[in-house]
Amino acid sequence: MKSTHASLPGVVLLEPAVHRDERGWFMESYVLERMKAKGVDVTFVQDNHSFSLHRGTLRGLHFQNEPMAQSKLVRCTRGSILDVVADIRRDSPTFRHWASLELTSMNMRQVFVPKGYAHGFLTLEDSTEVQYKVDNYFDKRSDRNIRYDDPDLGIEWTIERPILSDKDANAPFLKDSDCNLLAGKGR
Repeated sequence: MKSTHASLPGVVLLEPAVHRDERGWFMESYVLERMKAKGVDVTFVQDNHSFSLHRGTLRGLHFQNEPMAQSKLVRCTRGSILDVVADIRRDSPTFRHWASLELTSMNMRQVFVPKGYAHGFLTLEDSTEVQYKVDNYFDKRSDRNIRYDDPDLGIEWTIERPILSDKDANAPFLKDSDCNLLAGKGR
């Protein structure tokens, strides 16, 4: 497995070894010891799977406040997405910086998103599926989101009118958020 550290601290792009032959392919998408060696040293407790019917569906930017903050290991298993990670830790030197990566069912890349970051993605194809592991359970009281088009973040989504849920369309801007995530908590 190859790994590349993104421009944001702790964010890791992972490229699994894929074994191909005339039948198709095989890969190990998660091996604890190998992940730890690449800087992904968390215990995942829940797997999530989303399906988006239409190209241009935007999900995010999502996170959970402390004490229920989540790290995520994200991959696209059908179709393709523009995956976005934004640093929302107010005491971080990279506060409000973001990175985007293209994850597809063909490139089989995965991205590790540590606690302290908001996460979202834009589907680039119809019938796209995304699967991700998290290291903390979903907690409705801690569940938060930030507007995808927050001018203080300036994320380049490559779309003018995405398909949004009501929750994401009415999300607060980061400056109005009650985000309590900090970099100085040993992350």
